[in-house]
Amino acid sequence: MTSVHEPASPHQAHDAEMERIHGWPEGSPWIRRAAAALPRDHFAPDRLWQWDGRVYVPVDRGSDPGRWTELVYGSVYEAAVTQIIDGLATSSLSCESVVADMLDCLDVRPGHRVLELGTGTGRNAALLAHRAGPGRVVSIETDPELAEHARQRLKQSHVDVHVVVGDGAEGWPRSAPYDRVISTYAVDTVPWTWVGQARPGGRVVTPWGHLGLVALAVADDAGSARGYVQGLAQFMPARGSSGGPRRHFSRVRAGREPEHEHQAHLELSPLHADWHLRFALRVLLPDVHITSTTDADGVNVWLNDSTSSWAAFYAQDDGTVLVCQGGPRRLAGEVERAWKWWTAAGEPGLYDWGMTATPERQWMWVREETTSLPVFTDGSGPADE
Repeated sequence: MTSVHEPASPHQAHDAEMERIHGWPEGSPWIRRAAAALPRDHFAPDRLWQWDGRVYVPVDRGSDPGRWTELVYGSVYEAAVTQIIDGLATSSLSCESVVADMLDCLDVRPGHRVLELGTGTGRNAALLAHRAGPGRVVSIETDPELAEHARQRLKQSHVDVHVVVGDGAEGWPRSAPYDRVISTYAVDTVPWTWVGQARPGGRVVTPWGHLGLVALAVADDAGSARGYVQGLAQFMPARGSSGGPRRHFSRVRAGREPEHEHQAHLELSPLHADWHLRFALRVLLPDVHITSTTDADGVNVWLNDSTSSWAAFYAQDDGTVLVCQGGPRRLAGEVERAWKWWTAAGEPGLYDWGMTATPERQWMWVREETTSLPVFTDGSGPADE
């Protein structure tokens, strides 16, 4: 136990902060024990990356150990970026609060066979193995270098996990069926292979839509899976996915002048800070990417469909909003209509949303599975993926 004269280690301080915010799930006390036995710094690479406001810059353990430790054990709400490719963050040591939430949702029991998609540093696989037991976890990593790093860190920590190089979307049928399946990267469509490789009654947990954490229970006949959104989870997309919303916006607009402008009286702060609204818009307008910032005038919001249409809401110093749009769709109008529907529906929160998946399709619903969601875009409905 740390004395009053002995400062807490970074790991102990991190643990204490998780306790203060009630981040350790009461129903899964094993998670805290596993995190203590398998500290974050044991799995972090010697080079991490920090955003300086313009680009990611390296932080090396050898030359700046203090800053490196701060990145590993910084906020319990922030991940430590472990890999950069072409200027984009492609792998990270996930933040402790989300790791704990996901493991709690997964409900792993001793003896369970577990499939993990996205090995990364290997730390999450180690936590899973601490609970399920030696040789009970298979983890897939698409990047051979990351896979080898994870193998070495797992070996050094005396953790028995089978790490394989492959496409996470394909799962790992050789060791199926699994009691639990978990993805450490965000998807827009849950691959049916994940459900199909789980046992009837099994559980699939994944970040969905870059905002929500979905937990699906596999039906007894293995013909479908359904479940509710369990919380917020902003994870990186699968390798090979394009850049984030701001990069999409820049590419779609590509310097083109607005085709339509008008002044509006809108309160933009919910589009920036209300994650229940943001998640609803993600469901109702699945191909519309939304990002936002604040400046001296207020909130600014950018929209794009990643192909040909864009829109922007710019706060003005007189309290109005300048709306600019381009492309064949009027994305600002679509967002405003979807927002009005969400308000009229009683502002359903994150946990009111659910998902059903079958081999043919998957769809989102609110409150009840039979709920029919309105269409705000041209073409296919917003609930179908």
